Order: sequence, then C-alpha cells, then structure tokens
Amino acid sequence: MSREKLNEDELLAQLQTVPGWKLIYGGKLLRLFHFRSFPEAFAHLAAIAIEAEKMNHHPEMRNVYTMNEFILTTHDAGGITALDFE
Repeated sequence: MSREKLNEDELLAQLQTVPGWKLIYGGKLLRLFHFRSFPEAFAHLAAIAIEAEKMNHHPEMRNVYTMNEFILTTHDAGGITALDFE
C-alpha cells in the first residue's frame, strides 16, 4: 500500500468509501466507536493494536470508558495516504 500523501481529490474520493470516518483539522482521519462495556471497548483496542502492528501502521488510539477514538495519518508522508484507508 502506498505511503504517498493523497491529493485533495483522491482524499475526498477515498473518504466516501469509509462510512463513519471524518476528516479533521491537521489532515487526519477520525472515528469514534461506542461499546456496551469497558471490557468490550478495551478488547476492540487490543484487536486493532494487533492488526496495526502487522501493517506497521499505528493509529493514535484513546479510550474513555465505553468509547474508543482512532485518529489516522501517515506521519512520514506528512498526511493521509492510501495506507490510512487500508
């Protein structure tokens, strides 16, 4: 998967393919996930961490009780790449 920063047209086209994700200030993607319990939310974080490690692409992750927040960007490309949509 490419680690080249997407241009604005490519970014907006890709954004249409990922329901629930938003473009936020700073050129990053954001999505919130809500769960019924803290253990369920934490298990989700752990599963994402394993997949992120396999891809060598690590999101910013934050948990507050039953809510997980994920922020994606490709730091070494200086913005959003196709890898962030993978």
